[in-house]
Amino acid sequence: MYREFIVPDDQEILEAIGEWPETEEDGEARCLTLQGEEQECILLSYDALGRSVRVRWRNREGKETLDIFREGATRMSVHNGKGVTYLSLEFNVGESSGKMEIQVFPHFTLRDQLLMV
Repeated sequence: MYREFIVPDDQEILEAIGEWPETEEDGEARCLTLQGEEQECILLSYDALGRSVRVRWRNREGKETLDIFREGATRMSVHNGKGVTYLSLEFNVGESSGKMEIQVFPHFTLRDQLLMV
């Protein structure tokens, strides 16, 4: 069964995290470049039609320390309040479902769970 990947509009993302999603070369995927306190960077690419998400975390030297690609995305949302700003991504693939949370303020953290249902 096909499930839609619901994503916030660009304006909502800009208002919550202060970054405007850019269109990638293929014209379908969107990309956010999130700058951290200590010259760290998280690149978040998402494709609503392909229901896929890629998260790449680069350290202050520009070296990639984490690269996650996942399909089966169903919802992306942005949250801002109580001194914390984060993106939430939900996934559902076959008998597995999960959630990834990327905190972008006050510092970067990433929490990820994918469990059998």
